Amino acid sequence: MKRSLEQRLQDGPVICGEGYLFELERRGYLQAGSFVPEVALDNPQALKQTYRDYMLAGSDVVLAFTYNGHREKMRIIGKEDLLEPLNRQAIRLAKEVAEEHPEEEALVAGNISNTNLFNPDDPEAVEKTRSMFAEMIGWCKEEGVDFVNGETFYYYEEALIALEEIQKQDLPAVITFGLMGENILRDGYEVEEACRLLKEKGALVVGMNCFRGPATMQPYVEKIRHTVDGYVGALPIPYRTTEEHPTFFNLPDGGCACTLPTETTFPTSLDPLYTNRYELAEWAKEAHSIGVNYLGLCCGASPAMLREVAETVGRTAVNSTYSPDMKKHFLFGSDDTLQDHITNYKTKA
Repeated sequence: MKRSLEQRLQDGPVICGEGYLFELERRGYLQAGSFVPEVALDNPQALKQTYRDYMLAGSDVVLAFTYNGHREKMRIIGKEDLLEPLNRQAIRLAKEVAEEHPEEEALVAGNISNTNLFNPDDPEAVEKTRSMFAEMIGWCKEEGVDFVNGETFYYYEEALIALEEIQKQDLPAVITFGLMGENILRDGYEVEEACRLLKEKGALVVGMNCFRGPATMQPYVEKIRHTVDGYVGALPIPYRTTEEHPTFFNLPDGGCACTLPTETTFPTSLDPLYTNRYELAEWAKEAHSIGVNYLGLCCGASPAMLREVAETVGRTAVNSTYSPDMKKHFLFGSDDTLQDHITNYKTKA
């Protein structure tokens, strides 16, 4: 019998692989810009393989890919009629993959996210937001998810509505904020205070995801950890954000020799600004050491990066058998059978 999210958190760190949005765009199955997860209907096998790759790389959670799969986004692309089929299909595919785990069936999480419609000064927008969350969480409940992940909120009040609607369906809630460049939520709350309030109102896990790389997320994660009595989550993006440019929305690339078709490197020119897997490992070690319980990576992350995070906090992934081992490399290896006249040449190669 598979353990619940809370049981797994009690037993040690839980790993959650996110990042499907950028990964599926990179694989050629999703359009950058609108970023709507039509892949669940258009290319279900591609989505299943992506779920599978992250799970085998160490994710305890198969997160149903319904990020941006809400009524407002579907309206913008003229496909509101596909809203419910998309949501249900994404969850069903996640459940199929979760059952494949060779050791313990993975958890399946429903997913809701920032609506880009919420406006605390507009009662109609607030009510539309609640209605959008209610219908998506209702489908999550009917499809039998283990918990609901509400993510990338930059308004505390929108996150609170998400939590309230999750609780109406009697499901555990993971709620994480996306902190933009002003270092404060859009409705004036400090992120650590917003997390404290949500925890007190019953969220199982609170924390941060997306927008920020390890360098600019970790200081706020530490504040959350010091403020919140309970489980804390952190899922940064794998990019080298800086104090001057704390999010990936405005990261410059001084080495670019071409004229970009977009105003910024976001979203399709971020490649040279990646952190490497060992930088992510250093972050994971630091986050785990201060008591972050729910760890992962968000937009831009590859399965290999997630595996590095999992292994750093003491987990062994199914695909850890493929973790790097340079001992037998022809140039950089240390195996006794390698040719000295080649390995001695490595500094000149």
